[in-house]
Amino acid sequence: MAVTEAAAAPRVEHEDHEAMVETGRPGELLPARYGGARAFGWWGMVWLIATEATLFALLIASYFYLRFRFGPPWPPDGIENPKLGLPLLMTVVLWSSSPCVHLAERGIRAGSQRRLRLGLAAGWVLGATFLVLTFAVEWPTTLKEFGPTTNAYGSMFFTITGFHAAHVVVGLLMSAWVQVWAARGLYDRERHLSVENFAMYWQFVDAVWAFVLLAVYVSPRL
Repeated sequence: MAVTEAAAAPRVEHEDHEAMVETGRPGELLPARYGGARAFGWWGMVWLIATEATLFALLIASYFYLRFRFGPPWPPDGIENPKLGLPLLMTVVLWSSSPCVHLAERGIRAGSQRRLRLGLAAGWVLGATFLVLTFAVEWPTTLKEFGPTTNAYGSMFFTITGFHAAHVVVGLLMSAWVQVWAARGLYDRERHLSVENFAMYWQFVDAVWAFVLLAVYVSPRL
C-alpha cells in the first residue's frame, strides 16, 4: 500500500528542498537535485575545470619559456614548422561538436529526450573523429620527423597535444556514461545535472584547443 501511494505522488517535497521524480517504473522514485550554481556537483565541476585550466596554462607557459630560451630557430634542429592543414581540419571537427553538445543540454532543459540523445551522439562521433585524426594520422606523421625524446620542442609538442587528447578521451567516456542514462530516460527538465556538468567539461576541452592550436601550430610561424 505504501508503494502504491508513493507511486501515485510524482513529487514529494522534503525539508532539504529535494523532490522525488518518477523513473517510469512503478513504485520507483529518484531524487531530483538542483542544477546550476545551486548544486554542489556543479561547483565540483567548476573547480575541476579551474584546476585543469591551470595545468594547461602552465604547460603552454613552459612551451614559450623553452622557445625563448633555446630559440630562434624554433622548432630547433632543422625541424620544419608544423603544417596547418590537418590541425585546421581537426579544429573544425572538434569545434563542430560544441553546438551538438549545447543543443543536447538545451534540449533536456526543454524536456526533449530526442534532442538530448541526438546531440550527445553527434558530439561523441565528432570527438572520436578528432581522436582518430590525432592518433592515427597526425602523430604517426609527426613521429617520422621527431619524437618526445628528440629535444625540448618534441617533448613539449607531444606533452601538450597528448594532454589535450587525454582530456578528449575523458570527455568521450563521460558522454558515453551520460548517454547510457539518457537512453534509460532518467533525465528531464529538472533532473539533468550530469548533462550540465558534461556540457561544461566538453566546452572547456574545445576552448582549450584554441590555445593549443595557437601555441603549438601557429606561433612557430610568427
